[in-house]
Amino acid sequence: MYGTMGAMSGELPEYAERVLEAAERIPLGRVMTYGDVAEWLGEGGPRQVGRVMALYGGAVPWWRVVRADGRPLPGSEVRALEHYRAEATPLRLTAAGEARLDMPRARWDGREERAARDEGHI
Repeated sequence: MYGTMGAMSGELPEYAERVLEAAERIPLGRVMTYGDVAEWLGEGGPRQVGRVMALYGGAVPWWRVVRADGRPLPGSEVRALEHYRAEATPLRLTAAGEARLDMPRARWDGREERAARDEGHI
């Protein structure tokens, strides 16, 4: 499912393809922040990654690319939490009883993936 731009042109911008590919590489039960994805790619920033995910992210595991504070994506909290629970993604409860990602345990840095990619194995 692509956003308006993808539907009109039939092709994704190169940066969008790279962001979506990164999202697909995040293992089950793990997450990366928007900033982590940008850093992993070596270009763009959290806002650019967020924009790509908003426009084109419906066809990839969008729930694995998150805000740095561990809150589920506004408007998609219920769906995201279903995915997190199904994948055994580490969660914690706030003092108010709201579910949040346990970022120290859930966050994936992609180091192993990057090392393999840099060595030409992927």
